[in-house]
Amino acid sequence: MAHIVLGLNAFHADSAAALVIDGQLVAAAEEERFRRIKHWAGFPSLAINYCLAHAGITLADVSAIAVNTDPKTARGQRLLYAIKKRPSIRLIVEKIKTRHARLGVVEHLKQAFPGQVCSAKIVPIEHHLAHLASAFYCSPFEKALAVSVDGMGDFASGAFGIGQGTKLSIDEHVYFPHSLGIFYQAMTQFLGFMNYGDEYKVMGLAPYGAPIYFESLMKILGTDSSGRYSLDLQYFRHHTDSLNYQWENGEPKFDVLYSSALPALLGPARETGSELTQAHRDMAASIQAVYEHVFFRLLNGLHQKYPMPALTLAGGCAQNSVANGKITRKTPFTDVYVAASGADAGGAVGAALMAAVQAGQPRTAPMLHGYWGNSFNRAECEAAVDARIADIEAQGIQVLRAVDPQAMCDTVVDRICLGHVIGWFQGRMEWGPRALGNRSIIADPRRSDIKDILNLKIKRRESFRPFAPSILREHTSEWFELDADVPFMAQVFPIIADKRALIPAVAHVDGSGRLQTVRAQDNPLYHQLISTFHKSTGVPILLNTSFNENEPIVCSPDQALDCFLRTKMDVLALGDCLLQRG
Repeated sequence: MAHIVLGLNAFHADSAAALVIDGQLVAAAEEERFRRIKHWAGFPSLAINYCLAHAGITLADVSAIAVNTDPKTARGQRLLYAIKKRPSIRLIVEKIKTRHARLGVVEHLKQAFPGQVCSAKIVPIEHHLAHLASAFYCSPFEKALAVSVDGMGDFASGAFGIGQGTKLSIDEHVYFPHSLGIFYQAMTQFLGFMNYGDEYKVMGLAPYGAPIYFESLMKILGTDSSGRYSLDLQYFRHHTDSLNYQWENGEPKFDVLYSSALPALLGPARETGSELTQAHRDMAASIQAVYEHVFFRLLNGLHQKYPMPALTLAGGCAQNSVANGKITRKTPFTDVYVAASGADAGGAVGAALMAAVQAGQPRTAPMLHGYWGNSFNRAECEAAVDARIADIEAQGIQVLRAVDPQAMCDTVVDRICLGHVIGWFQGRMEWGPRALGNRSIIADPRRSDIKDILNLKIKRRESFRPFAPSILREHTSEWFELDADVPFMAQVFPIIADKRALIPAVAHVDGSGRLQTVRAQDNPLYHQLISTFHKSTGVPILLNTSFNENEPIVCSPDQALDCFLRTKMDVLALGDCLLQRG
């Protein structure tokens, strides 16, 4: 009988589910893709349903349900903090209620799957251990330093340990209330970006400024001689006040994390939606510079204690792709694996893998691609087209069916070279926050005007945010100063100086690119598309951005068609159906 583990990140931002059978990951998906609400927080019933359906099983077949939290963790530290700091009773009660809700899995499963029997064992996995597992067990390394750095989980913001084979344990923690993630989130709010997950906007804005506020910000966030970080708590509220959080059945919402002492130190915070001045750009540059300074001090201190070449990285701070791309230049680590989903969704995969290993199952095969979500066959894609045919014909859109893969690539490349914007919906949906060539919008990286075209036709996002290059893995060293596998767009590398002018649409203002390397064995059709473009133009790169319009990445053919029909996208490649405007 198969040993089946269902992993969950529940009642937290980026709710998600993952399925591991006999130690091997087989499916994973974020709930937001089904609910159509960004970073959806709550119980991931639709993601669970997908995982079970993909494997052709029911809840009755599940051996264990692993949840990425363990309320027994750090009991001593929690008690000591409560005695010393005396936070508000309401704050303590809210945290206890949240922890209990996240472990009330059986009741939620009964509500979501009425009539199904569930006798699975509930396995709580410490938050950071789940993060570490999501990176180390998915890496190709036999031995590595495993690092998790995030906002907060199970009363800690960081954890470090050694992974070797199937063994993985935490040797050290950084405990509440000190947090590198909370520093970055609070400063993101200070810049007027208030939505959960807006930190990437600060990363995108930073190259337009200079880090002139570095010294001021170092008063807020410091490190000791070993590289361990700490906050000057007078500038923060998360440890004393009862803040308003939205964690259940909707988009996560955060109250302001910084105190009145922060604007007293730095000047007034930016109002959301107000003009971005040079001072704001300089503040973004300073935030990123301070983060990197502290992050690299941490990694260098850890390397002194745990000298080894390989590093695996997870936790919300592992989404800082700019810093990730500098690790091999700023530390002695030579081999780096960043989790496909560093933030809390990744805890679903990590919890499932950890529980499987604890049950004596083998370690999963290395995760070298991100295609773990749902897929749709020809009949399903054609049925979606047929259901919207009146709308399609009303817009004068041409529909071709059963298009041969090379013919599809040839036609799409021809349209890309004309400056057209392509919706590319193929294969299994991506796991993690990035579109990786299966739920993507594709365009020509050589055109200096393509950012404006994309924002006019579809994306409608801030002009300072860069678009990403997907590059054939075998040509990476010809275009980027660093040569490494980057399958999840989790690292930013400098583009070789004399190549930057050739691909202005994906070269950020500082000459960098948040690349995705594409291998033929991982995504044959996307590799074929980029190869066709390469053969036509001499450039082995396509601009790749997520297939959405201010919403979660599209999940189904219906959602892809909705986005295509309500925007000015030129072409939609939906399986082997090709829809063309003009």
